[in-house]
Amino acid sequence: MPRDWHEAGSPERTAVLVDLQNGFLHPEGGNYYPAASDIVPNLRRLLAHARSRGRLIVHVADRHRAGLADFESAKLPEHCVDGAFDAAFFDGFGPPEPAPANELVVVKRRFSAFFATDLDLTLRENAIERLVVAGVKTNVCVRATIQDGFGLGYSCLLAREATNSNRTNLEAAAVEDIDRYMGWSVALADAEAALG
Repeated sequence: MPRDWHEAGSPERTAVLVDLQNGFLHPEGGNYYPAASDIVPNLRRLLAHARSRGRLIVHVADRHRAGLADFESAKLPEHCVDGAFDAAFFDGFGPPEPAPANELVVVKRRFSAFFATDLDLTLRENAIERLVVAGVKTNVCVRATIQDGFGLGYSCLLAREATNSNRTNLEAAAVEDIDRYMGWSVALADAEAALG
C-alpha cells in the first residue's frame, strides 16, 4: 500500500461511495440525529465535484426485507425496510433521473457496501483502484466499507468533512483506526483533488 494517498491512484481510477438515506438524514427518519444535517452541504459539494469530473459514483442503500429473517435484527431494531420512507435516498441524493451510466445503486443488508454485493466486481471491471467514502455513520457503515475495501486492495480515503456520527467518541476512534491502519482521513478539498 502506498504511504501517501497522492500515490495511491489516479483521478481516473477513483470512485466515490456515499451512504445517504432518509433513515439517518431526515428529521423524521428512524435513526436520525441532528448532527447528520451538518455534513449535507459538504456531501452535495463532493457529489457535484465528482459529477463534474465524470467519475463513477456508487450510491449505497441499506435495505432490508419485511417479514423475513435478518441477522442484523439481533443487534439492531428493524430499519430501512425496502420500500419504506427510511430506506429511500435523502432528498437530492441518489442517482438523478434518468441515471447516467456512471452512477449506480448498490443495495446492502449489512454495514459494509462490499459484503454480499457486486460492488467489488463492478469496481474491478471499471478499473477502479481508489475510493473516496462519505456518508453516515463514520464508526459503523463507513468504517466497515473502508475496512473491507482495504482488505480487497483498494486505497480508501475518508472524506472527513462529509461523514460523522452521533457517537463522537466512536467516530474519533474510527477515524484514527482508518487513518492508522486502513487508508487516509482527508479534508474535503483533498477528497476533491483525488477525483481530479
